[in-house]
Amino acid sequence: MNISDAATECGLPAKTIRYYEEIGLVNPGRLSNGYRDYGDDDLHKLRFLQRARGLGFSVEDCRGLLSLYEDRNRASADVKEIAKTHLAEIQRKIAELQSLQTTLSDLVHACHGDDRPNCPIINDLAR
Repeated sequence: MNISDAATECGLPAKTIRYYEEIGLVNPGRLSNGYRDYGDDDLHKLRFLQRARGLGFSVEDCRGLLSLYEDRNRASADVKEIAKTHLAEIQRKIAELQSLQTTLSDLVHACHGDDRPNCPIINDLAR
């Protein structure tokens, strides 16, 4: 299957598939004319990567997860550790966003939003 068909089949842009090949996450076969030839295993890996990236895993995490996926002797503890580390990062980002939301919400409520020049938002940004 060519890259265009593979892209349609997995729901990934061809550019993303080429990038994954460039960085060694997938390695499709080649036809005699040099065109990529994606097989079922390649499509499965591409769907795996699409799902992992959709969950926010970094490319390097995806590399590790894909390696563990391909290792039938893997320990699930290794997979869990990658997922736990990613979950902790998501939780950290959520806490940071909640803090930003609280601060900005307080500033918006403190601003009268009228024709006067005094604005707590500008004052806070300028300090």
